[in-house]
Amino acid sequence: MTTTEIPAPAPAAKTAHGERQPGRRRREGAAWVFLSPWVLGAAVLTLLPMAVSLYLSFTDYDLFNPPRWVGPRNYTQMFTEDPRYWRSVGATLMYVVIAVPLQLGLALVVALALKSMRRGRGFYRSAFYAPSLLGASMSIALVWRALFNDGGTVDNLLGTGGWVNRPGWALLAVALLTVWQFGAPMVIFLAGLQQIPGELYEAASVDGASRWRQFLSVTVPMLSPVIFFNLVLQTIQAFQVFTPAFAVSGGKGGPADSTLFYTLYLYDRGFVASHMGYASAMAWVLLIVIGAVTAVLFRTSRTWVFYASEGDR
Repeated sequence: MTTTEIPAPAPAAKTAHGERQPGRRRREGAAWVFLSPWVLGAAVLTLLPMAVSLYLSFTDYDLFNPPRWVGPRNYTQMFTEDPRYWRSVGATLMYVVIAVPLQLGLALVVALALKSMRRGRGFYRSAFYAPSLLGASMSIALVWRALFNDGGTVDNLLGTGGWVNRPGWALLAVALLTVWQFGAPMVIFLAGLQQIPGELYEAASVDGASRWRQFLSVTVPMLSPVIFFNLVLQTIQAFQVFTPAFAVSGGKGGPADSTLFYTLYLYDRGFVASHMGYASAMAWVLLIVIGAVTAVLFRTSRTWVFYASEGDR
């Protein structure tokens, strides 16, 4: 008679799970310990102020008296009763349309030039990056105002008069200050260019492609993720520009509200006129607009951003 050996039952999953659980809990506990400064900072310095700002946007608050609930009145007044608000929107959109393409275009041209350099690349890369570290300061903005003022360097060289005192030129002067700070996107472009395989250019050259054709057919598609990254970052920053407009216009947004950017008008309503509830409403509208523009950029990127790992795109 043959006996069949029955295999011993496997250890219960509960036992095995119970043996691993203490180690997992210790790892999770250690992770939360290291994350706690960031979580605490995000909650206290970001989420809590945002919640308070959202509440204040529905109140009449002047920094000196308790907030008084007024519902959506700040938003309706903003959209229907405040012509300066719409002028600030127009000035900001004009600035974004001018400054962002010029800055990215110049950054890409300089990155292409540095990529082909054999000597001194590190020096020139640092020299071109320096304005990005200095350009956001008030001192540089004041120097920029002096350059474009009546009798300034630009007036003496070109004889065009003081740009900062002419409504048609003041915004362009502020935009040029942003274009001058092209160092950060330039460094990112240079890093992306160095990742493009040289074999692609060799194959295009063998096929008879000119330098311009190689740029359009090889450089731009392979660099499109980096272009998209820089485009998103610089667009978000352009919507929030404040220091150059404040310095060039003396905090007034002039001449004729041509440099009354959105954040400058928000500052004026909140800290000059003490209408903090109105300024909070403006801040939330700006947040929603930036989120919508970013979403549109991500949506449209599917049609022109190429990733090497997705050869079927």
